[in-house]
Amino acid sequence: MFKNIKRVISNYIEISDKEWEYYSKGLTVKTFKKKDIILDNGTICKYVYFVNNGLLRIFFIDNNGEEKTFHFAVEDTFASDYESFLKEIPSKYSIQALEDTTVILMSNEMLYDGYKQLRNGEKLGRLLAEEYFFLFNDKIQAIYTKTPIERYRDLHETLPGILQRVPQHLIASYLNISSVHLSRLKNGD
Repeated sequence: MFKNIKRVISNYIEISDKEWEYYSKGLTVKTFKKKDIILDNGTICKYVYFVNNGLLRIFFIDNNGEEKTFHFAVEDTFASDYESFLKEIPSKYSIQALEDTTVILMSNEMLYDGYKQLRNGEKLGRLLAEEYFFLFNDKIQAIYTKTPIERYRDLHETLPGILQRVPQHLIASYLNISSVHLSRLKNGD
């Protein structure tokens, strides 16, 4: 069950078998059904979720009460409201399973313990934080600097197969366009 997360963590840092044996004892596996909310906005995010299989959607509610999809987390990627997780403050985001999904949970305590116990634990924390920052940065830049068709193509390129796994209205929300606009893009693409 932990071979995928071990492989992904090994892509970030060098981790010995002994370190992995110690660190993996803190991991927990949890399964969610399609449409389950695994983090509700307003609650404190207590975990970084590693998607072992399935698909998660990270979203927020805008000022008009509409859901806005911020990110999709596919297999072998992490999902969290990292600000809520690190600062232990109420989350501004919700996370929902879009398919039956199995995640591996990394708690806040486990992350901080890894900083102390793993040779490269602080590096792992830094690299995860950088990845989260780049995700935010890329999303914001795309909204302001790319056309909807460019954002659509980028999504198709960076998350191959996502268009077949996610309902059209959620893809439109992610791209920050209407479903009608998305239909036009798809028909013209």
